[in-house]
Amino acid sequence: MIRKLMLAALLLASCGGSNADTADAAAQRRTPRPANAQTALFAGGCFWSAERDVEAIPGVVEAVSGFAGGRVANPGYMQVVRGGTGHLEAVQVTYDPARISYGQLVRRFLRTIDPTDSGGQYCDRGPSYQTAIFALNPTQRREAQAAVAEANRILRGRVVTPVRAAAPFYAAEAYHQDYARRNPAAYGRYRVGCGKDARLRQVWGAQAATH
Repeated sequence: MIRKLMLAALLLASCGGSNADTADAAAQRRTPRPANAQTALFAGGCFWSAERDVEAIPGVVEAVSGFAGGRVANPGYMQVVRGGTGHLEAVQVTYDPARISYGQLVRRFLRTIDPTDSGGQYCDRGPSYQTAIFALNPTQRREAQAAVAEANRILRGRVVTPVRAAAPFYAAEAYHQDYARRNPAAYGRYRVGCGKDARLRQVWGAQAATH
């Protein structure tokens, strides 16, 4: 309910936004990419949070909010949240392998989510908010499986986050991109109201990636 009210307010605000505002936001997201940049694809519940938390990991160049794992090409946000497309909210991550390996990135990502929750994340419930790691090649699959197995040992066999096969990624609408950075007060209220950091501390203790 919290997120639905915030989304309604955001949609009203974006109707008054100009094309220049959208262009400025997109320009601010662009950062120089190393020549050897690589890509990862994660589903971590609400992509507002996933994008924010993954971009805070040293070595990550950019995260883009969107959808993956479904049956419909180029889905819109409202299609996905209504259900039936099979997509998860996801983030496409560009990272510098000279600064962080894929295995390290997966381990850090797992500590930004509750990998023991099969029904969504925090206050966001339903299939589109389930977590997953999409392995884009055999090496990623091996490293992701190793990271999940390690997390499962730490969390005493309770991990349900799957390692899934590669899937097409579709970027979400512009108003979802960099939501936390562009709307810090609103996002802060959402994050506190959703109880994300409190739950992360319950699950991961000192290893939790809270903000």
